Amino acid sequence: MSAILQTAPIVSSSSEISEKTILFGLGLTSFAAMLLELALTRLFSVILFYHFAFLAISIALLGLGAGGVFAYLLKKRLAGLGTRKLAAWLGVANAIMVVIVLEVVLHVPVALNVTRTNFRRLTELYVAAAVPFFLTGFLFSVVFARETWRVTRLYGADLTGGALACLAVVPLLNWIGGPNTILAAGLVMALAALIWSESSRESGLSTLLILALIALITANHSNRLIDVVYAKGVFRDRAWTEFARWNALSRVEVDRQGQAKAIVIDADASTYIMNCDLAHWRGSEWEHALMSAPPALANVLRPHGEFAIIGPGGGVDVLRAVANGSPSVTGIEINPIIADTIMRGRYADYSMHLYDRPDVHIHVTDGRSYLRSTPQRFDVVQMTLVDTWASTAAGAFALSENNLYTVEAFREYFEHLKPDGMIAITRWEFRQPREALRVVAVAMEALHRSGVMHPERNFIVASQGPLNEDGIPVVVLAKKTAFSVEEEAAVQEHFARYPQISSILLPSQPQTGSNQGSNPFAGLIASNDPYGFARGYAYNVAPVTDNAPFFFFTLKARQILGERGVQQAMDWKVNLGVLVLIAVLAISALAVLIFLILPLAVKGGRQSPLPLLYFVAIGLGYILVEIAFIQRFVLFLGHPTYALTVVIFLLMLSSGMGSLLSRRWLRSPRRVWIPIVLVILALAASVFLLPHLLESWVRLAFSFRLVISGLLLAPLGLAMGMPFPAGLRALSGKFVGGLAGDAAAENSVEWAWSMNAGASVLGSVLAIMIAIQCGLNATLGCGAAAYILALLLLPLVRR
Repeated sequence: MSAILQTAPIVSSSSEISEKTILFGLGLTSFAAMLLELALTRLFSVILFYHFAFLAISIALLGLGAGGVFAYLLKKRLAGLGTRKLAAWLGVANAIMVVIVLEVVLHVPVALNVTRTNFRRLTELYVAAAVPFFLTGFLFSVVFARETWRVTRLYGADLTGGALACLAVVPLLNWIGGPNTILAAGLVMALAALIWSESSRESGLSTLLILALIALITANHSNRLIDVVYAKGVFRDRAWTEFARWNALSRVEVDRQGQAKAIVIDADASTYIMNCDLAHWRGSEWEHALMSAPPALANVLRPHGEFAIIGPGGGVDVLRAVANGSPSVTGIEINPIIADTIMRGRYADYSMHLYDRPDVHIHVTDGRSYLRSTPQRFDVVQMTLVDTWASTAAGAFALSENNLYTVEAFREYFEHLKPDGMIAITRWEFRQPREALRVVAVAMEALHRSGVMHPERNFIVASQGPLNEDGIPVVVLAKKTAFSVEEEAAVQEHFARYPQISSILLPSQPQTGSNQGSNPFAGLIASNDPYGFARGYAYNVAPVTDNAPFFFFTLKARQILGERGVQQAMDWKVNLGVLVLIAVLAISALAVLIFLILPLAVKGGRQSPLPLLYFVAIGLGYILVEIAFIQRFVLFLGHPTYALTVVIFLLMLSSGMGSLLSRRWLRSPRRVWIPIVLVILALAASVFLLPHLLESWVRLAFSFRLVISGLLLAPLGLAMGMPFPAGLRALSGKFVGGLAGDAAAENSVEWAWSMNAGASVLGSVLAIMIAIQCGLNATLGCGAAAYILALLLLPLVRR
C-alpha cells in the first residue's frame, strides 16, 4: 500500500545484486507484508471488535517506519554484512515471526472493558503483531539505502507487490480462511528469503520453512488445528460448533444452542436457522414465537404482499412471510456461506428447504445493488437487525459505516415500493431512544426529499416490551402515504392478541412538541424537522447520508466520556470506536515521536523543518485520498471488501507505474509541480463530480463498474506515485546525472522518509475522524489541501 510508504532512505552506494533478484525479493516481501496486514484486520474483527481492527493499520505503518529508522541508526554496524545475506536472514526471521504472531493473536483474550489487565493484553497483542512489519521496514531500508540508483524500480516493485496482495487477499480468505492466510503470508516471506539466499545454509533453511508452512496450511485446511480460541475475551468451546468457515466477509459458524441451531457471524452477531414444517404452522410454537415479535406487524398489514428482505440470515423473516401467505419472497443475502453453503447446502434439510421453495428467491449480493438493478416493486422492503458491526477485510478503514441506513438508501426503498407499500426496519432500542429513533429521522428526511412534506401519519413504531437499558428490538413501519384507520385497527388487534408487543407510536397518537421528554418518537414526528430535533436531543439522531454513512455512531461527547449507564448498553461497543480512534491518534502521535523523530533527532542533529513538511504533506494527502476513495467506492462496488481490493490495487499499481515513469518524465526538479497540480485538479473534480457520476453508473453490471473504477483511479494513482520519489531525489541531489549530496543532504533524506511515515500513521486515523465528523467530501478536500501545501513547499525542497 502506498500509505505504508515502504520506501527507504537513499544513502549508500549500490551493490552488485542482479535486477531480477532484487525486484522479485522486494516484490514478494511487500506482497507478504500487505497480505499479513489485511489478514490481521479480518482476524482482529473476530477475536476483538471491528474498531480494534483499525489499529492494525496504524501499527503496520508504524512498524514499517520504525524498522527503517533503526536500520539507519545501525547502518555502520551493518556495513560489513552483505545485502543478500542480511535480507535472507531477515526473511527467515519474519516467516517464523508470522507463525508466532498468529499464535499470540489467537491465544490472548481481550475483552470489551477498560482495565489494566485488558490494556496489558492488548499491548502484548499489538507489540507482537508489529514485529513482522518492523523487520520488513528494516529490510526495505537497507536495500533502498544500498541500491540508490535503482530507487524508482525498487519503489515500483514495492507497490506492485502490495497491489497484488490486495488482489490475492479475497480469494485466499475465501479458499483457505483467516488463520491460513496469515500462514500464507509467512510462506511468501520464506519464499522471498529463498530468493535472497546466497549460501546453501540460507537456502536450505528457507526451503525447510517453505515445506513446513505448506504442510501446516494443508493440515489446517478445515481450520481444525489452528482457529479462534478466544473471541471478544471469551473462550470459544468448539464442543457445540458443528460447522465453521471463513471468507473475505466474515467467519461463519453454526452452533448448537439447546434444540436450536444458530448461525454466528464473527463470534458476535447471530441468527437462528428456521426448522419449521409449514404444514403445521397454525397454532404452533413457531407461529406464536414469530408473530409475537415486532417485525410481524409488516406481515399483519400485508399478509399476501410481495416481500424484499435484506439480510434474511437463517430465514426468520422469510418463514414469517411465507407462512402468512406471501406469494413471492425475495431474500438478498450478501454472504454466500449463509445463503448457499448453509441454508441451501449443509443445513437445507434442517431448514425444511426453506430457501429452495418456488415462492422464495434468494440473491447473493448487496441489498442496495440488487434493488437498484431490479425493476420489481414490492409491498414490503424489510430489514431486521442488519448491521456491519463485524469488520470486513476493509473494516479497518470503514469501521461500522453502513450504506443501508442512509437517506439515499431509504429513498431507493420507497421508490421500489408499490403505491401502498411500506418499509419495515427493525433496530435495537434503549430506554433513551437513539437507533430506531434515528431510523424514523432518516425515513422522514427521505420522505421530505421525495416530496412528502407532512408525514405525520406515515409511521408506526412498536417494541417487544418496555424499553430498557440493555436494548430490545423495535420495528419502524413507514409509508409514502398515511396509514389508514383500518390498518391501525389491525395493528391494535394484533397487540391485543400478542401482548408481548408494545405500541410506541401510532398515527392517531397526539403529536406535540411537549412529547419529546416522555416519547421522543412523538416529539420527532411533531417537529417534522429531523435535523432541528437532533440538535436539541441528548443523542446524535440526525439523518445520515452516503457522504457520511455512520449510522451507528449516536453518542455525543458527554455520553462517551461521562455516562456510565451508556457503557452497559448494547450499542456501547459500536460507539466505543470513537474512543478507540481518539486513543489511536494519541498513541500513534506518541509512537511516532518515540520511534521515528527522537532517534533521528539524537543521531542526526538539527534539520530545517520547512522542506521536510513537503513529505509530511505528501504522506497525509495520499492516505486521506486513499481512505476516502475506499469509503466512496463501497456503495459503487457493492461491499467494503470489493472497495478495498479494487481501490488499493488500482492506486498501488498505478502509483508504482508513476514512480517508474517519474525518473523519465521528471528529468528536472523544476517539473515536480506538474503531477502535484494534476492531483489537486483531479481531487477538486472528484469532490464535485464523483458522487453524481458513481450514482449514475451504479446500475451497470459489476464488470463494467470495475472498468469504470480503473478509468477513474488509475490516472490519479499514476500522478500520486510521482511526487514522493521525485522529492527524495531532489532533496538528495540525485536527479538524472546528479551525484549524491553531502552528509547533511543524506541526513535530510532520512528525516524526509521518517516524516512521511509518521504522517501516514497519523493520517490513517485522521481520515476516519474527518469522515465521521464532516463526511467523505471533506476528507477528499483535506487530501487536496495537503497536496496544495506540498506544492507551496516544493521550492524549499528543490533549494
